[in-house]
Amino acid sequence: MKLHELQPAPGSRKERNRVGRGIGSGNGKTSGRGHKGQNARSGGGVRIGFEGGQTPLFRRLPKRGFTNIHRKEYAIVNLDALNRFEDGTEVTPELLLETGVVSKLKAGVKILGNGQIEKKLTVKAHKFSSAAKEAIEAAGGKTEVI
Repeated sequence: MKLHELQPAPGSRKERNRVGRGIGSGNGKTSGRGHKGQNARSGGGVRIGFEGGQTPLFRRLPKRGFTNIHRKEYAIVNLDALNRFEDGTEVTPELLLETGVVSKLKAGVKILGNGQIEKKLTVKAHKFSSAAKEAIEAAGGKTEVI
């Protein structure tokens, strides 16, 4: 293959439709907008969710609950993910981020008790589930809340 033979994949490029360019184009005169009405006008059309004056769906449905704006989202790490570290390692949030166990620290790191842990580690995190704390200490490690 040579540079002059390069072509885009079939169907990946489409020529734009130029409206209002004569009767032969198929989109002349009214430019595909039909005759009169709100949508035929410049700047015409209705806002999102508008149902022609009928009470919109989002107003008819009952509202429930609320969103807590102070909610803290933790980066979650399960016990089996800690097995990649050597015995006696001090596992910190920075180390977890560096090794790619978590992609983002968020409001902190929480260790959950999913899986088994076979290594003796010192784990420093913002939160621990009770099952995770017991499992780490049963394996001979230590937990430390930051």
